[in-house]
Formats: sequence, structure tokens, C-alpha cells
Amino acid sequence: MSDFQTVCKVGDIPQGEGRTVQVGGKLIALFHVDGQYHAIDDTCPHMGASLSGGYVESGIVTCPWHAWRYRLADGAWADNPKLKIGCYAVRVEGDLVQIQAPAANPENKT
Repeated sequence: MSDFQTVCKVGDIPQGEGRTVQVGGKLIALFHVDGQYHAIDDTCPHMGASLSGGYVESGIVTCPWHAWRYRLADGAWADNPKLKIGCYAVRVEGDLVQIQAPAANPENKT
């Protein structure tokens, strides 16, 4: 099981916004929406834009470059849910926000 890593404090990310954090060498977009935190891959697979700077509404972030939309709850592309980006568990411990580190990719082992 992967470890959780502290990425910020509760209140560091304003309601309805996102921030890019790094966990296990991977860029992850962390969003604060309706009092909850959600973590998905930060990089849009379409053209590589940072999703943390996207517009958030109704549990969906819209890529700031070409308007691809991803659900925060599961990383699914809102217009074709068969396509997904990484989605990570988030927990709050006291005043710390923690993200579960992505599992190591065995294909990248040297």
C-alpha cells in the first residue's frame, strides 16, 4: 500500500481552486471543492496543460487550454468517461492535507 504524503495545510487552497503539488515525483492537481479535497493528474493528456489552473464547476475541472473536462471524483474525461487520468486518495489529518502516493510503475524500473 502506498504512503500518504503531506502536501499543504487545510486552508492553503481557497474554496473552488486548485494547486499543483508533487507527490512521489509526479505532478498532481489538488482541488478544494465544497469543503472536500480531490487529487487528479495535473497534466492534461491532450496538450499537456496544467489542470490545477482550470475552471472548476459542479465537480469538474475544465482544462484552461482547450476545454477538455475531467471529473474530480474519479479523473474520468467528462465527455467520454471511458478515458481517465490518474485519481488519488486524499485525507485530512488534523490541519494537514495528504495525498496517497502514486503506485510505482513497474515499466519504469531500471
